[in-house]
Amino acid sequence: MNATRAIRLLLVDDHTLFRRGLKALLSQDERLEVTGEASDLGEALRCLAQARPDLILLDNHLPGVRGVDGIATLKDALPGVRVLMLTVSENAEDLAAALQGGADGYLLKTMESEQLADSIEKVLAGESVISPEMMTKLVAVFRQRPMMPLAPVPDSAATRVAPAPAPPPDQPVAPGLDLLSPREREILLLIARGDSNKLIARELDIAETTVKIHVQHILRKLCLTSRVQAAVYATTHGIV
Repeated sequence: MNATRAIRLLLVDDHTLFRRGLKALLSQDERLEVTGEASDLGEALRCLAQARPDLILLDNHLPGVRGVDGIATLKDALPGVRVLMLTVSENAEDLAAALQGGADGYLLKTMESEQLADSIEKVLAGESVISPEMMTKLVAVFRQRPMMPLAPVPDSAATRVAPAPAPPPDQPVAPGLDLLSPREREILLLIARGDSNKLIARELDIAETTVKIHVQHILRKLCLTSRVQAAVYATTHGIV
């Protein structure tokens, strides 16, 4: 995306007054431009061609089809578009369904408008965002479900780093964890705590670009695709 132009947004929410208020708030930020509005998924799909959004702000409680059930359809209709849930639902199952459906983040409508704008920028930069209030619920959901086996990671000199000390026999190493360097494990722990790259860089007294590189290595080695998955992995495997 061209960094010199505003981020194009499509608002999908069945409450007209909320959409208008949200549009007014977002329009005050020069980084953002609302190019379309829709009250349900059908209308959203019809708006895509004209609005050409970079990101869709999607409510869950929509007439007809729930927002979480339409994420894949929206992404298929406009490849490359990001979908950020913005909802009142604090239901853990809704959160899990959204992330499994391909959502790039899950935020509650109670958040501040400035935080929303910053979250939109993070999602466009390739990060996943989730309201702090929902992280505990997300971890609880995944703890109740069997972990999907991780794909094997190539065992080569190019990918293997110095392994950490072997754990006691009754504490088996989580799949792929032995591929992480001590610094990467440290960063994984901070990701699970909910820290941003900037906070991690400050905590460890290293450059933010260095943190980004470490995060990329962590995701690759663990065969994960987002920070949210990394946080869940760390929690469910007892790293936290």
